[in-house]
Amino acid sequence: MSRLQAESVINTIIGEIVKECAQRGQVVSETLGAFMVKAVLLDTRNGFDVNRSLTEQDVQNLQQLCVEKLTEKCSPALNTIQMQLYFDQNYTSRREFLKEIHQVLESRLSLVSREITDSRAKTMKDLDALYHQIVTYILLRSGLGSPTETKIVQEATADLQSIFLQKDLEAFLVLLKKDKEHMLKELTMLVTGIRLFNECGVELLKLRLPSSLKEALPVTGKCVIAELNGTQSLVWKYTAVLDKLTHPHIQSRQCDVPIVLLKQALYNIRQHEGFLKILQTDVCLCTKHVDILQMELFSQLKLLRETVQSKTAVPSASVFPLFRAISKLWSELQDEASLLNILSKITLSLKPFAISQTMFSEKYLDSLLEASEIKTDEQRMAESSDQQIDLIQLNTHEWLLPETISSFDELPLQYNGFCSYTFVTRDGLILPGNPCIGVLKHKEKLYAFSSKEAALKFASCPDKFVTEVVEKSKLFPELFQLLRLYQQLPCVSPDSKVSMLL
Repeated sequence: MSRLQAESVINTIIGEIVKECAQRGQVVSETLGAFMVKAVLLDTRNGFDVNRSLTEQDVQNLQQLCVEKLTEKCSPALNTIQMQLYFDQNYTSRREFLKEIHQVLESRLSLVSREITDSRAKTMKDLDALYHQIVTYILLRSGLGSPTETKIVQEATADLQSIFLQKDLEAFLVLLKKDKEHMLKELTMLVTGIRLFNECGVELLKLRLPSSLKEALPVTGKCVIAELNGTQSLVWKYTAVLDKLTHPHIQSRQCDVPIVLLKQALYNIRQHEGFLKILQTDVCLCTKHVDILQMELFSQLKLLRETVQSKTAVPSASVFPLFRAISKLWSELQDEASLLNILSKITLSLKPFAISQTMFSEKYLDSLLEASEIKTDEQRMAESSDQQIDLIQLNTHEWLLPETISSFDELPLQYNGFCSYTFVTRDGLILPGNPCIGVLKHKEKLYAFSSKEAALKFASCPDKFVTEVVEKSKLFPELFQLLRLYQQLPCVSPDSKVSMLL
């Protein structure tokens, strides 16, 4: 079977899975269906051999297993995978977010811009309408008021008339389309600078933020922090429960507790925490940018005030560059507001996927803990802070310590920084590693550990533990992303996934 044929078969399988899930009342995307196919194939308990072609019966079994997992009720594993797919599809870098924000703005303005640049106005009535359209365009791009509010339109019109009179439309109309578009943006910058300066007054006491930013800045910050605080409290509680239940001295098989569900719940809430930390970092960066932009805006307005002072006429060459600079800063502040709104939306959209928050009651978790102490990640780090690796005694491996390398806090740690030794030896328990103990460099990859003992035992046979992490993770597909295992998982090509028996 050719690769093209195999891919066609796989797409058919995924389509059948999506269709059957829909018949059971569960909406499943093709992306989620494809991920579940890979997860089921990799799970050795299901008996599939990814290195050989699958029989027709294998394909039927594969579809049935995938549908069962995708329609399972109260599944923290499925919720985590859905959370991961949502985040992957909706989150991107700051640069890409800003690019999207600008594209949305241009799309919103495209109709009015096209009407202006395509205009063939000749009569006085048509010229009045065209001038009004330009004012509308300026207000929409600047965000300095609604073009439906009479007072706002009158003020913007007066500001535009100070630099561009209606009689100037004659020269505007003979420009090339791209030159008209450039001039619209130039007029917007100048009018924006003028309006902001006029609003602030001579004393600059009324310097304001965009209304959208005044609303988004405190709300988004508080929202992310509140979500993160609640999530981390549960992370530490679930970790404490599983730390107790997976302890070598505890015979968990004799305990009447759903330990697999508890592990899945921990993975779910850890993933939620990880995404919230990313969002919190972005919100903090937005806040920092806003502070800087505000100071620069105040500085430029102050410079403009000093340039204008009480003069009745000032050369355009002196003030136009300042108007442009003020407008650019204002536009960047609006970008931060839009970005904060996006981050807020993502934060709120993640919450329904964090099923661990409601799956087990606080009372039940407390009953499992009994007298066990709930430790924060910071407390665990502090307890192991004096267990540093002795580089002189352990010269058979390369170890990195805070004092031996710059940018130590930014090292790209394997498994998202979790301790692989603990994961393997404690039945899937994930504990954050403490890099200050010592980071092991093995085959160009970096590993952190939750204790010195864990570090030494892992270092005694690292390849064995690396292999075991991969094998154990195949039983919990949500760990593929949580532990960042994609590069270590076997590549399941279309040809090895499935081949129908004819």
